[in-house]
Amino acid sequence: MANKQLFNGGVSASVRMAPKPNTTNKAGGSAYSMSAEQALAQFACTGTLNDTFYTTAETQLKEVLELANAVSPEFLAKTAVFARQLGFMKDMPALLLAVLSVRDVDLFKKAFPLVIDNGKMLRNFVQVMRSGQVGRKSLGSAPKKAIRAWLKQRTDFQIFRDSVGQTPSMIDMIKMVHPTPDSKSREALYAYLLGKTLTAEQAEALPELVKQYEAFKLDTTLTVPDVPFQMLTSLPLESKHWTEIAKKAQWMMTRMNLNTFMRHKVLDNPEMVKLIADRLSSKAEIEKAKAFPYQLMTAFMNAEDGMPAKITNALQTAMEHATANVPSYEGKVYVMVDVSGSMGTAVTGARGTATSKVTCRDVAALMASVVLRKNPDAEVIVFDTSARSLKLNPHDSVMTNSKKISTPGGGTNCAAPLRMLNSRKAKGDLIIMVSDNESWAHHGYYGGGHGNMQTAWADFKSRNKGAKLVCIDICANATTQAVSRSDTLNIGGFSDQVFETISAFTQGTGTPTFWTDKIAQIAL
Repeated sequence: MANKQLFNGGVSASVRMAPKPNTTNKAGGSAYSMSAEQALAQFACTGTLNDTFYTTAETQLKEVLELANAVSPEFLAKTAVFARQLGFMKDMPALLLAVLSVRDVDLFKKAFPLVIDNGKMLRNFVQVMRSGQVGRKSLGSAPKKAIRAWLKQRTDFQIFRDSVGQTPSMIDMIKMVHPTPDSKSREALYAYLLGKTLTAEQAEALPELVKQYEAFKLDTTLTVPDVPFQMLTSLPLESKHWTEIAKKAQWMMTRMNLNTFMRHKVLDNPEMVKLIADRLSSKAEIEKAKAFPYQLMTAFMNAEDGMPAKITNALQTAMEHATANVPSYEGKVYVMVDVSGSMGTAVTGARGTATSKVTCRDVAALMASVVLRKNPDAEVIVFDTSARSLKLNPHDSVMTNSKKISTPGGGTNCAAPLRMLNSRKAKGDLIIMVSDNESWAHHGYYGGGHGNMQTAWADFKSRNKGAKLVCIDICANATTQAVSRSDTLNIGGFSDQVFETISAFTQGTGTPTFWTDKIAQIAL
């Protein structure tokens, strides 16, 4: 009989099954490249255009622009819509829409109202266009028409509230596109925003909210107008004013300004503490605000010392509501969380004094905790250069388990948790790995041989024929440690859409382009 060791190439069957890496990641480790569509989707749902552990904002921008020009205009348009409507991103959808404006005007017109859904998104888009990064510094006729149409369909109330913010301001945008007012009140509002001297007729025609705002500026004993509080901060506001602001605040504004309310003594009033706690924990309000777990974790982690326990407890209750729709998965589930050093970077990147306290590691831990909540038999494994299983109580709160999972580590070896399972010949149906995919601390990575994680996955598959692997990347990336195929899904982002996509992948017939196919189904 021929020598089996010689004639199988000297490698194991699992290594023969694993394709050879064709690139290196930012950490220098062997990796697999993604298609332009897959990579653009990853950037669109995770990119922040800020400095991260492995890359700069400038490099990230360059990569996104190259990818956006490499895919079809239709996929570009649908990715922009997906990133905004389902990924809840801000900067990336605006950037992709700006690129689309110079690639395909017809598709741009369709995508614009689906991406630009508030004043902040409009300012982002105009800022990108004026920067010259997409090939022009002027808006161009199509973007101007789109902005005029967008302004026309907004109410006077919405435009006045949207006037908060600078670079560019609403005044700048009105000057750029010259919208034609279609009512006396809109004509008066535009004149007011542009700082023009109003006639008596125009002053009378101003929207009621503007009149209330101007009256309050002259006399703060009047009722606080329902305007963004940023429009009032230059005034001598007292605790009673802040209390009125808090009473009128919507859910998202409340979540984002808990510390502000506390500093202005709003929370010294037990009745206000109860009102705010009830609002935060209201299932109906959470659904209306389209809140997702990451935002609640941000509020919880940023709460300053002295925040009333009733409010922090309300945030935990809100988390349970926000994760209630996360699906459960059939069979034995393993969730592998990368806790390496690079995962300690802020999830939104470095932003100077505005840098978030929430790290990629925290978000990865949150995602694992959410899966555990809905899949109590799941096993959570944390890894850096080695792996270890955690004993967690699935009935503990999502916040509690997230804190236990988010333990800082060292280097990155994405093969480590799979190897651990293989060493005990574990059985399983679904593996979910949350990482930045910057694996480097595995044997022989400089040699560019077979990918260690891919090989370990092949070993696991040899015992679990129907198992599926989902790699969630929460950082902007164009490489992966596992090739997309019928049993392997690479997906980016940290909104609820990720969990729904995993569910669809596990229930249906997988394909190497499963995620990008889902994006391609977006209706324009």
